[in-house]
Amino acid sequence: MDQISILAIHGPNLNLLGIREPQTYGSTTLAQVNESLQQEAQRLQVGLSCLQSNHEGALVDAIHQAQGKHQGIIINAGAYTHTSVAIRDALAGVAIPTVEVHLSNIYRREEFRHHSYIAAIAIGQISGFGANSYLLGLQALVTHLKSQGN
Repeated sequence: MDQISILAIHGPNLNLLGIREPQTYGSTTLAQVNESLQQEAQRLQVGLSCLQSNHEGALVDAIHQAQGKHQGIIINAGAYTHTSVAIRDALAGVAIPTVEVHLSNIYRREEFRHHSYIAAIAIGQISGFGANSYLLGLQALVTHLKSQGN
């Protein structure tokens, strides 16, 4: 069996982690999040690629390019979670099992953050655990993929 490969997608402004609103998003940097994800991927014996972009089209392109290359996607689409039908449609179009993650609990924040275009097509959503949301998302996704015979 080939090794499972996961794509971790970080959306807009996540490059500012550790600097931007630390009271909401914590002091962990994106580089630290990616390093923790890589360590957990090694422990789980899966491959992991990470991508961050502030541009919606670049995120859509990355999702399209994941087809045939990655068996799962972890996505924190940032603000695009609440606005992007294009990202939702790209995820639905490639039909790669996806886990949506958020650092903060989006349901305890402003009303506009309570709606996710991604949630309905994701296999699950994890929010509110800071950088650990990513690790929990990776663990859940790998468990799901292995239970499906990947």
